[in-house]
Amino acid sequence: MSQAPLYNWLNERTAGALLHVSSLPSDTGIGNLGDGAYRYIDFLHASGMSVWQICPLGPTGFGDSPYQCFSAFAGNPYFIDLKPLVAEGLVTDEEYARLSALPRDHVDYGAVYHAIWPILRNAYERFKASKKKQFLDYGSIAKFRLAQGDWLEDFALFLALKEDFGGRCWLDWPADFRTAASARTQELSEQVLDAADAHVFYQYLFYAQLAKLRAYAGSHGIEIMGDAPIFVALDSADVWANPELFQLKKNGRPRAVAGVPPDYFAADGQLWGNPLYDWKVHEKTDFAWWIKRIQSNLEFYDIVRLDHFRGFESYWSVPAEETTARNGTWTPCPGMQLFEAIRAACPEAKLIAEDLGIITEDVRALREATGLPGMAVLQFAFGGEADNAYLPHNYDRNCVAYSGTHDNDTTIGWYQSLDAATQDHVRRYLGVSGQEIAWDFIRLAVKSSAHLAVFPLQDLMSLGSEARLNTPGAPIGNWQWRYQPEQLDALQAESSHYLRELIRLYGR
Repeated sequence: MSQAPLYNWLNERTAGALLHVSSLPSDTGIGNLGDGAYRYIDFLHASGMSVWQICPLGPTGFGDSPYQCFSAFAGNPYFIDLKPLVAEGLVTDEEYARLSALPRDHVDYGAVYHAIWPILRNAYERFKASKKKQFLDYGSIAKFRLAQGDWLEDFALFLALKEDFGGRCWLDWPADFRTAASARTQELSEQVLDAADAHVFYQYLFYAQLAKLRAYAGSHGIEIMGDAPIFVALDSADVWANPELFQLKKNGRPRAVAGVPPDYFAADGQLWGNPLYDWKVHEKTDFAWWIKRIQSNLEFYDIVRLDHFRGFESYWSVPAEETTARNGTWTPCPGMQLFEAIRAACPEAKLIAEDLGIITEDVRALREATGLPGMAVLQFAFGGEADNAYLPHNYDRNCVAYSGTHDNDTTIGWYQSLDAATQDHVRRYLGVSGQEIAWDFIRLAVKSSAHLAVFPLQDLMSLGSEARLNTPGAPIGNWQWRYQPEQLDALQAESSHYLRELIRLYGR
């Protein structure tokens, strides 16, 4: 008799929309946890949806990708809503006006970087001068510091030292500062210690505001689904503070790095460059770091999507000196043991497996043993035969159907880029003209047997390639798209009733 799956939580039909926080409208050059986020929840609720999917919320560095963060536990200070700080005198009207001058139709990350950090630091200095123990009803900052102590102090010191050393990667810092353990034995300047306290304050604000937003979403029947990238960035507090958990040389540099092998789409594969886990060490600690990470994710999200799930069965290990991902090897890792440990520590966790790409029988067996829902993307379904796993008639109910993801072009942009034969396949399969292809895909996802259907807001708004959020492999131009408040108002006025009826009609 086969063993029951570890998790079996996705047992109701629901629907949701994908939108990263950075894409929300705001007065501060980038979306945040303020009015725009609450307004978006109101739209989801009015439209009968019950899931808001977002990308990782961590602090981003060079390249601005939320999948390469300075910490797997921290939040991005760019997303802090500054309006409460203005109301309480921590941010001046003049400072806020400088942010209000930033573009509203896209994110200019360079401009945000130069404008927002001095303002946040001034807010911290004013809070420190006030000698208050907490801000508004955000709770005690001392208690927050204690509750998040496993990662917060190391993270705050990491960013303070990074600032002190001119923004360089920790591998290029003076030798005595290249691990957290060593750095804490050094005589640290008041400037560095004060900067670290400032970063604690920013995380305190972020965590409190996100908790409030989650509570509001929950009161409106909306669950927030977020991503947990399988790997962490080399230049991160995670690696700096826990070098023993990674495959590193004595000098701290990786012995091997992550990627994926060559395939139809990339002749050289994809060389991601992330350090690889030393899974034997993780096993010896009963996966303590991973459990803390998932527990931290569950403070951010109601549902956690595990990015690159196939890497939990075996990962593509590329020697660090390689310049492409061609010369790597598949190396097995203790996936089932890890998920059993997570299940024991987090029995109520709602996890989703991002199982896209070339999936082997072993990976499929791991996902089935865990019971985690997989993913099916409609843009991957056409141009082949009827046995394509992404065609809705082949779906397992325990999966999430997408019209597209943050890595895809919008459905309209994708359709317009297809050859005539594939466009014809799409039209014949759906029985449509192709004139409203974004909504055709939304309807197809809603009608499918997948228990959860998700569509990017860009598809709901019938936008083209100009609204694409991310193009994998492209070094610039990503994560910039934002919508305007009037666009959401128009969408709700024109389509919320229809969406609600469609979702209800198909039992979601």
